[in-house]
Formats: sequence, structure tokens, C-alpha cells
Amino acid sequence: MGPHGEVQRAGVSAAGAARDGRAPTAPAPAYTIGSDATERDRLRSQTDELHEHAVALLDRVGVQPGWRALDLACGPRGVLELLADRVGLDGTVVGLDINPVHVAQARELARLHALHTVHVAEADARRTGFAPASFELVHARLLLVNIRDPQAVVAEMVRLVRPGGWVACEEADGGAMLCDPADRAYDRLMEAFRTLYERSGADVFIGRRVPRLLGDAGLTEIGVEARADVPPPGHPRRTVILDLLRAMRAKVIDAGLLSAQELDQLDHAAREHLADPRTLVMPHLSFMAWGRRPTLAC
Repeated sequence: MGPHGEVQRAGVSAAGAARDGRAPTAPAPAYTIGSDATERDRLRSQTDELHEHAVALLDRVGVQPGWRALDLACGPRGVLELLADRVGLDGTVVGLDINPVHVAQARELARLHALHTVHVAEADARRTGFAPASFELVHARLLLVNIRDPQAVVAEMVRLVRPGGWVACEEADGGAMLCDPADRAYDRLMEAFRTLYERSGADVFIGRRVPRLLGDAGLTEIGVEARADVPPPGHPRRTVILDLLRAMRAKVIDAGLLSAQELDQLDHAAREHLADPRTLVMPHLSFMAWGRRPTLAC
């Protein structure tokens, strides 16, 4: 079955459940980052930028051929290609996103790259409408940091994974937003960034909390790895926070954190500072965490 059909092999009741009304209803989640064309381009590039992280995380859980894997909030690309390669022709990969534009783009990606085992559905990550215990792996990247109810998403991830299967997450943590030498413009933008997240109800420091969230949800064999990447000049991750603020420009202005003129001036000055090869910047920590659903008692 092609990537546009319903997911049957994965044990999912219907990939189109959210569209035909069978999925449970719930208020739409509030995502801190917007979703314009620039942000979608950033998300596609993010797959390449974080490729090594994704490979390391999937290696930790030991993805096998024939597995059924879910990439939750996959966006226009996510790790669909990497998962398809890992599970092989006997496996199934499901991508899920609440944004219909992302869903259409992910389906087009699967079509263009002949990813015949990849299927993409549109639904809320908290209430997917998928059958329980449908997957050997449920994966999410940079989702929990952008919502106000991460426990609900983790609970859904655990519900969807079969006994003995794995939940795997990569999340950012803003506890180490370093820039040396210090720069007034960059510091002011970081302040606005953290304030906007706080007001939205999201947790910019959630990376460190993910292992605890997985354990509290009933998973065992919890593992965690933290990475402190220092992108070199010219690397797109070097300006990732500035790029996120551009995507959230309207929200920053509407919240009264900065005027449009201030935002533009600070953005220009901060980018000039980060373009200096003598400037060291670490935009955030990255936490990769994984846990296993206990097998059923005999």
C-alpha cells in the first residue's frame, strides 16, 4: 500500500481516523513555533543538521528490520527516511503531524523517494486515534519542548508502543545558551525567546526532564545522552535560536516583548556577531532519552 493509504500493517485502526471523525476529539494543542514557509524549510534542513543525533538515538534502541515505527510530529520530513532504511521492506513507518501542510509535504517526500513502506497521517500527537500497542518504536524529536502538556504526549507514546517496544525522544534544553564573547543583542533576543516560551506554557528546559517523564509514564531501562554542540561559523545550527525567533516574529511583537524595529535591529546585530569566527556559540543542549515498555507478566 502506498504512503497515501490507511495504515493496516502497522496494526493502526485507521491512519485517516482524525479526518473522518473516528479519533477522539480534544482542543488543538498550542505550538510555540509557527508554521510558515520559512519554518517548513527550516524543519526540512533540520533533518540533515541533526542526522548524527538521530542515528545515535536509533542505535541506542536497536531498530530492527520488520519493525513498525511511528515518527510523531514528523513535520515535512522528520526521520522518515532514516526509519524506512532501518525497518526495511518488511517493516512499516508511520509519520504523524497535526499540520495538514506538513502531512502533504511528508507524503510527497515519500512519493518522490519511493518510500513505499512510509505512510503519513494527520492527527493530534496527544490523541492519535491509533490502536494501542501498534508499534515497536515511537519516536519524537523537538516536540515536547514546543507544547504545554508534554505529559499527555508521553502518555500517548507509551500507549502506542507494544510491550517490549521502545519510546525514543530528542529534546532541546535551554539551560546552556552560551555566547562568548557576550553580545548585548544576542542576550536580549535570548531573553525574549525564553520569555515567549514561558508565557506560552512550554518549557524551554524540558530536555533534562525527559528521562523522568518516560520513567513516570511507566517505562523501564531508561537511558539518556546529552550533547553540547558548538556549531562552527556558517553552520545553520549556529543561528537556530535567531531563526526560531524569526518564525515567531508575530508572537514576539504581539506579546509586547520587542517592537518590529527593535527585533530587526537586534537580529541584524546578533547575526553579525555570530558570523565572526572568533565567536563561540552553543545554542542549547540536546538530550536524547529512551525507555522500554515492560513486557506483560506471564
